Amino acid sequence: MTATLAVLIIACGAPPPPAPRPAAPTAAPVIEAASEFRIVVLGDSLAAGLGLAEAEAFPAVAESLLRAEGLDVTVVNAGVSGDTTAGGLSRIDWVLQQPAEILVVELGGNDALRGQPLPNTENNLRQIVRRGRAAGAEVVLLGMDVPTNYGPDYTSAFAGLYPRVAEEEGALLVPGFVRELGADPSLLQPDGLHPTAEGQRRLAERLLPTLTGVVEGIE
Repeated sequence: MTATLAVLIIACGAPPPPAPRPAAPTAAPVIEAASEFRIVVLGDSLAAGLGLAEAEAFPAVAESLLRAEGLDVTVVNAGVSGDTTAGGLSRIDWVLQQPAEILVVELGGNDALRGQPLPNTENNLRQIVRRGRAAGAEVVLLGMDVPTNYGPDYTSAFAGLYPRVAEEEGALLVPGFVRELGADPSLLQPDGLHPTAEGQRRLAERLLPTLTGVVEGIE
């Protein structure tokens, strides 16, 4: 309506037009709960797939195997080559800024290679597990082994800290996660440390039953 027409209506004694009704509020969109499970693998060069394509690293292979079982999951690879348990602890809060249903911890091998004191390694793993659980994640701890040339005392003490941390901190343990690689050199790259694509697949298959059980248990 123009200003002139409005003046004429009022001057003639006609009632002013009713104020327009406010538009009905638009209903907020319904956001369905995500059905997808988010799994984060916090690890070192094993998880990162050093020397291979990212799709060949065990986190990606595990995702493919889980999806083949009909499970709607996303596996986030938070592996950093050369990382230690101290490094993992320093970035765990950042990694879990986006919530995850499952946190897989694959760390400790580099601690041994660098001669880190075992109490430090154990404490770091404990703190990582605690923070993962505090963030609401089920934590899966992957048991690491070191070569026998480290001596029987160190080798035994290193392997023993994983089941102790898992039991006392409420994590699930996958014992001897890399043991098959050490028993079969054909599963290792020429450096003798890092898995081939087939070695990575074996790691994913080793982890699969635990992940499947957790996902189906949460469902």
